[in-house]
Parts: sequence; structure tokens; C-alpha cells
Amino acid sequence: MPAAFALPIDESARLTRRVTAFSVATAALLTALKGGVWAASGSVSVLASFADSGLDLVAALGTFWAVRFAASPPDAQHQFGHGKAEAFASLMQAGLVFASAALIGQEAVRHLVEPHRLERPVLGVAVMAFSTVLTLALVTAQTWVLRKTRSIAVTGDRAHYLADLASNLIALAAIGASALAGIGGFDAFGGLAVAAILLWGAIDVFRRASGELLDEELPREARARIVALMTADPRLTGVHQLRTRASGPIIHIQMHADLDPELSLETAHEVVVAAEKRVLGAFPAADILIHADPRGRAEPHGGAFAESYDAREPAR
Repeated sequence: MPAAFALPIDESARLTRRVTAFSVATAALLTALKGGVWAASGSVSVLASFADSGLDLVAALGTFWAVRFAASPPDAQHQFGHGKAEAFASLMQAGLVFASAALIGQEAVRHLVEPHRLERPVLGVAVMAFSTVLTLALVTAQTWVLRKTRSIAVTGDRAHYLADLASNLIALAAIGASALAGIGGFDAFGGLAVAAILLWGAIDVFRRASGELLDEELPREARARIVALMTADPRLTGVHQLRTRASGPIIHIQMHADLDPELSLETAHEVVVAAEKRVLGAFPAADILIHADPRGRAEPHGGAFAESYDAREPAR
């Protein structure tokens, strides 16, 4: 089972809050530095990286807010919590990156048609080198957090910074090659490469966020772990109509459990509660709903949707 499911909500929120604050600070610093260097050098590769950092700042601010709102407790109007705020933030990130890729690609093509000599290439190399080191530190921190949480918003933010890291390296190579050759063609090709990387990253972020918004099931190994924990007690012999979905730091689990029909209501309740506690031990951020069925004596119920679901993918 992925370790990301084993962290309590408050601990997950604490980690995501810290790393998103680091993300905002990093984006603000890099945007200011790259904007100044681009104004001084006219490099399209630096412009590409500057635009990426600027959009990263907007996205980082959205993520900063989203992870805090997603971790807030349920209220009367949102009784399933606010976790999907993270997925909405990721969709915003994907849209911003798509726009960035289009603008950078357009500017790169213009510089290919009309090459120009770079000004102050040493300054460009210095700021891009600094940007690379700082971005690498942030990506490392985000990767560590994602090993412990399953934040879709931090995943999207990390995708931005991985693209930013690649754009920094490409910009460094392009500026160096253009400075040595005395032309701007290499620089423009660097801008096109950055645009392609951003486009690919945006597609991946969009796919992940859409999966969560459409209530995609948890991974197969997580579902198998849930069934194993539920049926650890021999009096609970099976699970069906198992449905799972993620919502930011929270996961929702619902199922029907088959129980020995000779059990008293009180004993059946004790068995179900004990099973719920076993699942919560492995998935502490879970909201669990269990419906008890007398094994072999339950009439079909749950509606056509539930029956078609079981026919499509039985839990056992």
C-alpha cells in the first residue's frame, strides 16, 4: 500500500502547508531575478523561464490557498469536506502552463525568424545557475512531501517546478551556445524546447486533477488492502460494492460487508466497528461507511447502479 495513505490529515496538512509556503517564496524570488535579467539581456530562453516562474508564482499562490482550504473540516454545506479544492487548483495550474507554453513558443519562433545577439550573457548564466540550484532544492522538498502525502495540488506544483528545472538547464545551454556562436538561434531553440516541456507537464497535471474530480478509484493495491483488513475477522466473510475516491487529503470508502446471519445486532455492530478501526489504522485520513448484510439472506439492493458496478468490478 502506498505510504501516502498512512498519514493523518493534520500531519499531511502540516507538511503541505510548509512546502507550499516554500514554493511561493521560491517563485517570487525567481520571478524577480529572471525578470531583471531578461530586461537586461533580451534572451528568449530567459524570457521563457521568466514567464514560467511568473506563472509558477500565480499557481503557487493558488496551491498555497488550496491545501489550507482542502484540509479544513467539513461544514453544513460541504459534509464531504473541501478536499477537491486541491484538484481545482491543479486544473488552474494546467491552464496557466498551457498558456505559458503557447506564448513562449510564439516568441521563440519570432526569434528564429529574426535572430538577434544576446546582451550580457554572463549575467544570464549566473541567474539561471542560481535558479537551477534553488529550484532543485524545492523539487527535492516536494518529492519528500509527496512520499508521505498524496496531495494532488503539490503534485501539480512539483510538475511546474520540474519543467522549470528543465527550462533552467536548457536556458543555460542555449545562452552559452548563443554567446559562443554570436547568434540567437540556439537561444530560440531553447525556448521551443521549454515550451514543449511545459505542454507535456500541463497534460499530465490535467489528467491527474481530472481523475480526482471524476472520483477515480484508489489504486488496486489500496483496494485490496481494504478488503484484506475488513475480512481479517472470520465473522465478516466478504466485501462487495466497494467504492473509493480521493478528495484532497481525505479518502472516502464505502462498502457492503457480509456477516454471519446468526449474529445478534449488537455483535454485528461490534464486528463492523472493529473492521472500521482496522481500516482506519492503515488509512487514518479515511471517511468510512459500511453497510452490513446477512450472508446469503440479503435481497439485492442498492439500485441498478450498484448492481452494474459489482458486475463490472467485483471486490473479491
